[in-house]
Amino acid sequence: MDMDGQCNGFDHALMRTVSNAFKIPIIASSGTGKESHFADVFTKTNVQAALTTGMFHRKEAEINAIKKYMEDSGIPARRAH
Repeated sequence: MDMDGQCNGFDHALMRTVSNAFKIPIIASSGTGKESHFADVFTKTNVQAALTTGMFHRKEAEINAIKKYMEDSGIPARRAH
């Protein structure tokens, strides 16, 4: 949670430690500031999901733009139908 509000990306070291220690789904949270932070957390850790709210409240990014960035980076993203 130290990354909350920083907009510098997820805490990869923490996410790796937690996802390696537990056999339950881990969701990365806090610290996003741009679309690439989502691709980074999935390529650099073993988390199963990631979330953000601040980026959307501040209107810094659109959900579909983040999902497109992830897909363009080779990371599957669930799309609403």
